[in-house]
Amino acid sequence: MTGALRADGISFRYPTSFKYPSRSLRGCQPAHTLRNVTLTLTPGAGTALVGSSGSGKSTLVRIMLGLAKPSSGTVSLGGSAVRPGPARSLRWYRRSVQYVPQNPAGSLDPRMTVAQLLLEPLRQLRVEGNHRDLAGQALERVELPVRVMNQRPGELSGGQNQRVAIARALAVKPAYLLADEPVSGLDLPLRDAVLELLDRLVHEGLGLLLVTHDLATAARMCGSTAVLSDGSIAEQGPTDHVLAHPTTPAAHALVQAAAAMNLPSAVPAAAL
Repeated sequence: MTGALRADGISFRYPTSFKYPSRSLRGCQPAHTLRNVTLTLTPGAGTALVGSSGSGKSTLVRIMLGLAKPSSGTVSLGGSAVRPGPARSLRWYRRSVQYVPQNPAGSLDPRMTVAQLLLEPLRQLRVEGNHRDLAGQALERVELPVRVMNQRPGELSGGQNQRVAIARALAVKPAYLLADEPVSGLDLPLRDAVLELLDRLVHEGLGLLLVTHDLATAARMCGSTAVLSDGSIAEQGPTDHVLAHPTTPAAHALVQAAAAMNLPSAVPAAAL
């Protein structure tokens, strides 16, 4: 059984001029994007990573996917360290940890059929078994009919494309799914359908990291929440406790912002 997925003491920094291209490298000090971030995911549990834009959420996800090297700290799966490198050296890891992007239109090649999109990672990661059967099983898990195999993204709705993106990640039967704002571009009925799907997958044993700025979604989906602010974990713990009793300015600001947007499900009365 796959063990915990852990980001331990992650820091990441780059020259200031990379963040502000108009500035010269000369005399610039490294700008920190992440500072000593620790986060642990376990199978069958959902964790929300919340924070405002620019807080470092996407950078942390890239590091946890093995796409970027931290300045310090380690990522590990079941105790085995994960280091960025050639694709072949990370096959074992990417069979266990998959990613669902915010915008499926940007990740699904419009020239490819759904079948080709699902079969590609199975081939690249050298997954054992009948790839066509595995692709069909993935579509079944996201409640899409097999007939969409012959269609292209441009022939599908936004909600269907998001399900295809999730199916592509599930095809390799990962232990963990890192989902970056997976419902932000969908209307309310489609949002609910995708969230219900992710919730069912967690109950089936999948470990989920849900990156979101929406506290209502965090409250609905995840038993634990980490609040990221200016590259550091400002608050972390059971979601109901973080939302009901925010103890840091960053967490309190998110709760108040949710209240101002009339999201009562995200904001327990004790927090108001």
